[in-house]
Amino acid sequence: MLLFPGQVGAINGNLSIMIGGKKEVVDTVIPFFEAFGENMVYQGKAGAGQHAKLCNQITIAGTLIGVCEALIYGFKAGLDLNTLLASISKGAAACWSLNVLAPKLVRKDYSPGFSVDNFVKDLRIALEEADAMKLSLPGLALVKQLYVSVQAMGGGNLGNQSLYLALEKLSNLDHH
Repeated sequence: MLLFPGQVGAINGNLSIMIGGKKEVVDTVIPFFEAFGENMVYQGKAGAGQHAKLCNQITIAGTLIGVCEALIYGFKAGLDLNTLLASISKGAAACWSLNVLAPKLVRKDYSPGFSVDNFVKDLRIALEEADAMKLSLPGLALVKQLYVSVQAMGGGNLGNQSLYLALEKLSNLDHH
C-alpha cells in the first residue's frame, strides 16, 4: 500500500490541520481532529481552512523550485550534494523540503509522498482562486507549468520533488 504524507501524518496523529467554520461548531469537533493531528489552527469562517491549505501549497511550490535549482546548480558546479545539504540545511535556507525532499533527490528517489497529479490539482485551484481575487502569482503559475511538464514526461504519479526532472531537462543535464 502506498501512503502519502497526509496519510502517514493522519496515521501517526501529527497532521497540521487548518480549520474553517463557525467557531462554536469547530470547538465541538476539535477532539475528533486530535485523533489525526497535533497542530490544529482555527482560521476563521467556512472556507478559510481551504485558503490556508492553498497558502501551504503555494509556499511548498515556491520553496521546492528553489531546492531543485540549488541542487542542479550545485551538481553543475561540481559540489558533493550531500556535503552541500549538510551546510545549507542548517542556515537561513533551512526548511522541510530541503531536509526531507532534497536528500531523496540526491538518491534519485522520486517516490511519492505527495504526487505530482495531486499537487497540480492544488496549484490549479490556487491559481483559480487567485484569478477570482484579481491576484497575480507569476511564481506559482511558473511552477505549475513546470509540474505540467513532469506530467507530460509521464511523471504524474511521482512525488512532488520530481519537479527536479523538468528543471534538469531545461538545463540539459542528465546525471542518472
